[in-house]
Amino acid sequence: MRFRALLAATTALLTPTTTAIDVNLDSPDSIKSAASNIAHGMMTWYIGNQTGQTPGILTPPDVYYWWMAGAMMGNLIDYWYYTGDSSYNAIVTEAMLFQVGPTYDYMPPNQTKTEGNDDQAFWGFAAMSAAEYRFPNPPSDQPQWLALAQGVWNSQQLRWDNEYCNGGLRWQIFTWNNGYDYKNTPSNAGFINLGARLYAYTGNETYSHWASKAWDWLAAQNLITNDQVNPPAWRILDGTYITDNCTTLTPIQWSYNVGLLLNAAAVMWNATGHPMWEERAMGIWGAAIVFFRNKIMLEAACEPAGNCNTDQLSFKAQLSRFLAASTKWMPALSPLVTPYLAASASAAAAQCTGTIAGLVGNACGFEWTTGGRWDGTYGFGQQMDALEIVLTQLIGDAAHPVTAAKGGISKGDPSAGTGGDDGSLTNRVWGPVTMGDKAGAGVLTGVVLIGWLGGTWWMVK
Repeated sequence: MRFRALLAATTALLTPTTTAIDVNLDSPDSIKSAASNIAHGMMTWYIGNQTGQTPGILTPPDVYYWWMAGAMMGNLIDYWYYTGDSSYNAIVTEAMLFQVGPTYDYMPPNQTKTEGNDDQAFWGFAAMSAAEYRFPNPPSDQPQWLALAQGVWNSQQLRWDNEYCNGGLRWQIFTWNNGYDYKNTPSNAGFINLGARLYAYTGNETYSHWASKAWDWLAAQNLITNDQVNPPAWRILDGTYITDNCTTLTPIQWSYNVGLLLNAAAVMWNATGHPMWEERAMGIWGAAIVFFRNKIMLEAACEPAGNCNTDQLSFKAQLSRFLAASTKWMPALSPLVTPYLAASASAAAAQCTGTIAGLVGNACGFEWTTGGRWDGTYGFGQQMDALEIVLTQLIGDAAHPVTAAKGGISKGDPSAGTGGDDGSLTNRVWGPVTMGDKAGAGVLTGVVLIGWLGGTWWMVK
């Protein structure tokens, strides 16, 4: 989908404004007010709290995929964490508990025929953030945030695939989905990120071991590269196929992969103090520079050509989220990252001046580098991007993430997602699937794959 064409059919509904969101980055109250305004606009796309609808689902579900709802829940947890505004807490709790699935690992029956490892991970990130930020606990008879994050990680550890390419997670979970033969960076980076944060929270060395192992696997496949000859030295590539034993790489770089890995390295440095993780964090920050122009964030692989798809329109939110969080775990990053976040926040707020049906003066555009002129686009991804980058301006006063030993209040379950109750990892077998399920899953994942691999211009030289 070309985002510049999103409004072609609704031009008559548009009335651009110029002063809808005015944010003073030196004023926490001004930042909170702007964030509240943008969040209100973002909720226009959420239908899960409406009568007769499914909690945790965006509208329409064939446009905004399930993983994006998980990202939104993490976004709203951030909103509460940064601002103290609990307006959306009940919505978050309802959605996150509804989507847990019967094995408490975010494999719900309404999504299991199509979701991939990276989709599942974003719900795990939300649960992990809830534990780290002391988000209000669920009722005692419901699964707890830490246990849900463990359930996601456990289920993915069971999928580690040594049969091809000496390890790694595949993009897709189910054999019938297009992309099952693709081992992508988002799935593995998500596994690393969640493992690093679980290690920091629990102190369990198993998570540390796997975070290191999965990182080393990405590096061995040259999906994380450190080329000292051709700057920027560090690059994070998208994935590789098992059909040729992972020798052919997809050389596209996406911003959220950088965010996931930088945050993981920062967390691991904080938890271990090992200089290796500091070097990795600084190196990945070097790789992040390609996603900024004049310190303003852009999705470099698709934004300049105007061909970002629905997923890609939301990646800036994830880069913003994880860059800011990294500065709490590794303060040395703060003076490096902060100027870029501030410039991007100011530019993003300037884009939130659109008026469309249902949004008056706070519809946010995508192209933040346009010098304050609304680019005429709108959507859930654009709104979430703007909200998360504006929230980053409150990171300095935000509390440090807690751990089980230092202020944590969330209860864990080491066996979550395994089907067992003894803390061991036991392989689970998924039930049969119908031909209708196969067809639907193939269409969805095929569209995403084509959008990622065929609709971009910007690749690594």
